[in-house]
Amino acid sequence: MSKESITFIGTGVMGKSMAGHLLNAGYLVNVYNRTQSKTDELVANGAVWHDTPRSAAAKADIIITIVGFPKDVEEVYLGDDGILANAKSGSLIIDMTTSSPMLAKKIAAEATGKGIGALDAPVSGGDLGAREAKLSIMVGGVQEDFDRAAPVFEVMGKNIQLQGEPGAGQYTKMVNQIAIASGMLGISEAMAYAKKSGLDPFHVLKSIESGAAASWSLSNLSPRALKGDYAPGFFVKHFIKDMRIAIESADEMGLDLPGLKLAKSLYDKLAAQGGEDNGTQALLKLYIEQ
Repeated sequence: MSKESITFIGTGVMGKSMAGHLLNAGYLVNVYNRTQSKTDELVANGAVWHDTPRSAAAKADIIITIVGFPKDVEEVYLGDDGILANAKSGSLIIDMTTSSPMLAKKIAAEATGKGIGALDAPVSGGDLGAREAKLSIMVGGVQEDFDRAAPVFEVMGKNIQLQGEPGAGQYTKMVNQIAIASGMLGISEAMAYAKKSGLDPFHVLKSIESGAAASWSLSNLSPRALKGDYAPGFFVKHFIKDMRIAIESADEMGLDLPGLKLAKSLYDKLAAQGGEDNGTQALLKLYIEQ
C-alpha cells in the first residue's frame, strides 16, 4: 500500500526537522513556508515547493501545519485562500502549532462540515526532540483520524497520545507549558543562587539533576544558559504566546494561576530587553545580570 502524500506548512526551527523525517521515511512531501529559503534544504532532498498554502493543500492527502501564532493558524486555515477552502474532501488536516483550544475546535467543526478530518496535535521536546524524532505529541480529535495519522506521528515522535475530542491536544499542551513556566523560574533561581554562593553550577547539576529536582529543562536547558548559549530551541516570543493562551483559557474556566502569571511577567520583561528571539533558557539572564 502506497504512503499518503503530505503537505507540510511551516519549516522553521522544528518544522524543518519534522518534514525532513517524513521525507526520509519515503513520503511525498509538499512544502510551503513564508520565507522560501527555509525550505531550500528540504527541496534539495526531494520535497516539492509550493508558492501558496492553497496550492500546497490541494496536492496532499494529509496536511500538517506548524506555524507561529494563533493568528497565523487562522490565516492559513480559514478564508478563500486557506487550507479548508482548497483541501480535497477526504483529506486530513493536522495542526501541530501550539494554539488556542477554541480555535482548534472551530477549525475541526468547519473541517468536518467539508468532509475533511481534523486533529490538533501540538508537540513538546523543542529543537532537540524535533531533530531526534523524539517529540511528545498531544492529540485532540476522533479515534479514526488519530489512527490514520499514527504512522505519520510515529516518524516524528515517540510519546503519542490521543487526549480526547478536538481541542484536547491544545488543552494538554497548555498543561505542559504551565508546568514548564513555573519550572523555569525555579531552575533560573537555583542556578543564580549556585553562582552567587560561589559554587560551580555545572558541578552542582551533577548532584541535583538525578534527584527530586530532576527535569528535562534542568538537564537540557540549564547547561546552555550557563554557557551563555541563548539560541532558541523554543523562542521566548512563542512561549509568551503560549502563556497568554493558557492564562486566557484558565480565566474562561474561572481558574487563577498566579505562578504562571509571574512567569509571564518575567518573560515579558526579558522580551522588552531584546530577548524575544532568544530561547526560553535566557530567563537566567534576568537573575545573573541584576
